[in-house]
Amino acid sequence: MKKIVKSIAYVLLSFGALGFVLFFYFNEPEPEGKVGAEADAMAMRMLTSLNDSAWKATRYVHWSFRNGNTYMWDKDRNHVTVTIGNRKVLLDANSVTGSVFDGDEPLVGEEADEAVNSAWRSFCNDGFWVYAPYKVFDEGTVRSIVTLADGTEALKVTYMQGGVTPGDSYVWILDESGRTKAWKLWVKIIPLGGVTFTWTDWVQLSTGAWIATDHYSALLNVPITDLQGTR
Repeated sequence: MKKIVKSIAYVLLSFGALGFVLFFYFNEPEPEGKVGAEADAMAMRMLTSLNDSAWKATRYVHWSFRNGNTYMWDKDRNHVTVTIGNRKVLLDANSVTGSVFDGDEPLVGEEADEAVNSAWRSFCNDGFWVYAPYKVFDEGTVRSIVTLADGTEALKVTYMQGGVTPGDSYVWILDESGRTKAWKLWVKIIPLGGVTFTWTDWVQLSTGAWIATDHYSALLNVPITDLQGTR
C-alpha cells in the first residue's frame, strides 16, 4: 500500500498547482458508518460471493506485484518467499524474522535485518491488494454501513490493529451479487481521502477462491500477475 501511496503523491506533486486543485476538489471526508448486524451481513455476503471457504482451504498463493516483487505464501504457516530484484527473503511473517540471500550469498547483521523488515512491509502492502476482501473479519476490524453520494450503501472496514498502518479505513462497493467492484481509501499515509480503485478481472484459483487481478484508478493501475493458488 505504501508504494501505491508514494506513486499517488508523486503524480499529484508532478502536476504542481494543478495537483493542489485536484486535491481540494476530489478529497472526500471519511464517512461515518453504522456498526451492527447489517454491516456483518454485508461482509458475509461479500465473502460468500468470493467463496471464502475455498480461500480458507487454499494453502499456497503465488503472485507478482506491479513493482516486480514476487511472493510465494504458505498461508498455513504464514511463511513467505519474497523476491525483490536479485534479493530473496525467506520470511516468517508471524515473528518478522527470516533469512536473506543476495543472489547466492547470504546476508547477515543489520543489512539482513533491514531486508527482512522491508520484505515484511512489502508483503503486507502488496498482499493486501490480493486478499483484502477475505480479511473483513480479522481481529481488530470494525465493520459498518455507509451511504455513498449516489445513495447506495457500502461496507466500511476499519483496521484498528495489525499490518503496517493500523487505523486505516476502506469502503467496499459491491455489485448485485455481493462481489467487490471497487474500494475507496482513507489511509493515514495518503492525504487525499476517498481515492477509488476498481477490483476487476476476477480469476478463480484452482481451489475455487476468487481473486481480482486488476485495480484501476484515475492516477495509476495496480495489476496482479502470475497468480496461482493451490491446497
